[in-house]
Amino acid sequence: MTHIYQHILALIFAVKEINENPHILLNVTLGFHIYNSYFDARWTYHASLELFSTLGKLTPNYKCDSQNNPGAVIGGPVSEVCHHVGDIPSIYKIPQMVFNTVKGFFSNAECGFCTLSLTASFIAVAEVTSLSSNFSALMIIYGSPAVIDKKTQAAFYHQMFPNLEHQYEAIVRILLYFKWTWIGVISGQDDNGERFEQNVIHKFAQRGICFDFIARIPKMSFTSDIEKLVEEGFAMKESIMRSTVNALVMHGEMETMLILRAFSHVLAYELPSTKRNDKVWIMTAQMEFTSFTLQRDWDIDFLHGAISFAVHSSEVVGFQKFLLLRNPSSEKEDGFLRVFWEKAFGCHFPNSMVDLQDKDICSGEEKLENLPASVFEMSMTGHSYCVYTAAFAVAHALQSMHSSRYKGRVIVNGGVKLQNQELWKLNHFVKRIVFNNTVGEKVSFNENGELEAGFDIINWITFPNQSFQRIKVGKIDSMAPQEEVLRIWEEDFVWPSSFNQVQPLSVCNDKCPLGYHKAKKEGEPFCCYDCILCPQGKFSNQTDMDECLQCPQDHYPNMERDSCIPKDISFLSYGEPLGITLTAFALSLSFITALVLWVFIKHRDTPIVKANNRNLTYTLLTSLFLAFLCALLFIGRPEKVTCLLRQTAFGMIFSVAVSCVLAKTVIVILAFRVTKPGSRMRKWVGKQQATSIVLSCSLIQAVLCCVWLATSPPFPDLDMHSVSKEIVLECNEGSVTMFYSVLGFLALLAVVSFTVAFLARKLPDSFNEAKFITFSMLVFCSVWLSFVPTYLSTRGKYMVAVEIFSILASSAGLLGCIFSPKCYIILMRPQLNSREQLRRKD
Repeated sequence: MTHIYQHILALIFAVKEINENPHILLNVTLGFHIYNSYFDARWTYHASLELFSTLGKLTPNYKCDSQNNPGAVIGGPVSEVCHHVGDIPSIYKIPQMVFNTVKGFFSNAECGFCTLSLTASFIAVAEVTSLSSNFSALMIIYGSPAVIDKKTQAAFYHQMFPNLEHQYEAIVRILLYFKWTWIGVISGQDDNGERFEQNVIHKFAQRGICFDFIARIPKMSFTSDIEKLVEEGFAMKESIMRSTVNALVMHGEMETMLILRAFSHVLAYELPSTKRNDKVWIMTAQMEFTSFTLQRDWDIDFLHGAISFAVHSSEVVGFQKFLLLRNPSSEKEDGFLRVFWEKAFGCHFPNSMVDLQDKDICSGEEKLENLPASVFEMSMTGHSYCVYTAAFAVAHALQSMHSSRYKGRVIVNGGVKLQNQELWKLNHFVKRIVFNNTVGEKVSFNENGELEAGFDIINWITFPNQSFQRIKVGKIDSMAPQEEVLRIWEEDFVWPSSFNQVQPLSVCNDKCPLGYHKAKKEGEPFCCYDCILCPQGKFSNQTDMDECLQCPQDHYPNMERDSCIPKDISFLSYGEPLGITLTAFALSLSFITALVLWVFIKHRDTPIVKANNRNLTYTLLTSLFLAFLCALLFIGRPEKVTCLLRQTAFGMIFSVAVSCVLAKTVIVILAFRVTKPGSRMRKWVGKQQATSIVLSCSLIQAVLCCVWLATSPPFPDLDMHSVSKEIVLECNEGSVTMFYSVLGFLALLAVVSFTVAFLARKLPDSFNEAKFITFSMLVFCSVWLSFVPTYLSTRGKYMVAVEIFSILASSAGLLGCIFSPKCYIILMRPQLNSREQLRRKD
């Protein structure tokens, strides 16, 4: 895999710069060994033990050479291998610079390692070329964690990767920034994938992100069943194609990219007519673009527009020039270069042990810059930058140790070499090292041994020639203030081709529009919901609101229910048609009543007026006159005085009127009773009895009204709830109990009057006023019985209008039924207004 060769070159370039820098390790030369990676634990331990044996002779824990003096280990990419590599150096307390551990975990990916040693001369890479021609044997750990069994062992790990929690938080921030709440997740089919799903996915859900599917990429090995892998690949591809998500979070490591490319190529070959369904891939920083030689011509356009994370890095000055100077003819010490050259350029050198017939011969003049990025990148990748930084971290730690109070040093060939027994103290200095690297960036580790750095957000752009470019479009700085943690340069993003350079959406369904709120769908993830119109009185002024908002009391929602409108002030005024009509009726009826009273006063000496107690007639007419005028108190803006008078005046006036009717009825009955010989009721007939009935009934009502006014009087109030679009100015009755007590007493008087009149209806017509009183009280009771349900069912100013109408109608019923026959006789048939006519019997 040609990409991994850049990690070797990054290490070589770093060691070269360190040794050429007069301010670092003066008189001390830093060298390194590169060891091969093994997938078998036994061979991994074998390679680890060679670090502490005589060079070329495996004698564990015995060294007789002075050249091989390891000072630190830089771990490389398969968690088992790294785990086994880590055991042996930990016994010797050797610092280990690994790419990715978190909370006691290693990564799971291919792992080689190299050692940095202090020597009197540079140890060339060529000296260890016999150990490997596999360019995956390198210095850095990729992927997700595997468990470290011993707490003491973890103390010697220094992570060249920020805390993974920061990366997962960064992924969440990106998803929320672009409002991608409906996503798919693809992870490895191993312990790392399970751990990712268990420990990370629930954090996504807590932030409002849900999943259409969670797929597993099958693990590939030399013993894998190809048919089964293809079958699983088809199933995964079908899940992705069928899904409506446009954002896919990819969690994996180096081998994940290999498998992903393989599946993409096989499925495209097997199903050339498959409908293209671009997605935005969001890849973790552990993943690195790598490929086998046979994959170099495979299509990579599925990566176009992808987003990935990388440990923050900057362009290292001089690295590209260093790459351009690499030449297989001049670099005799680099045993990896010729193998890399053959694989990268698809040629062979003449001295290769192969048949060169029909083969391209490498001239050595090929240019690295002409290679597509899918084969080799000229810019230092984030992983290579970590290797570069790790070498400088070890060098600066050695420099601090060299300058410290520890004096365990000896002179070797004119140079300085630290004694092996002192190197275990290097851990102390690595943990506390703080320095600025060659690009001026601060490098340090936190208390957990993790590199304090942020992440770069990378956008991938692919080209038809299988090359690609990584564009930095943002960054995550976990050390920055909360509002500055995420920085995005949105205008620099390139999206997959099918989205026509428009930011894609990745939601389960369209956003709820203004005026609607979300309602969960049963059996569906919480990101999938229905949109329901806001209920009466509520609104939503934003899309996708969980709940509608209540309008302020003095506002109501508009028809679209996306905003609130101020309510109108409402009361029954004199200026509106209804108020004018009711006022006209009240004044007209009061005027008619006054005319009737005038007629009765003018003809006060006539028999028909004198009959049945003339004073009661005057009192009844006066009370009806006041009753009509009382209706005017209910019209107009409610004020404190009018609120106090409305119900109390109504109750008192009507009590007087009904009690007068009751008294007139009782007098009629008594008048016929006393005409019988020997009647004992003669003493009850007279003006005193009528007066006592009126006064006693009125006094009871007056007491109720006084108690009402003294305890909880009516007052002006605002009713904001009865009518949805209006604020109703009204008179609050204060004590509802007293209000219904006044009405109840009035109703009792009316019922008693009606009953008495009804019982007297069969008395002789000429002397009988009871029939007219019965009919008038029937009208009166009917009006007020219909008033109650009508009053309770209306709202706002129409409640007041109903009460006014009931007052006018009931009063008009009394006036018309009782006095119209008498007025007819007085005015139209005066000849009937005589004593003889009144005494005439049937």
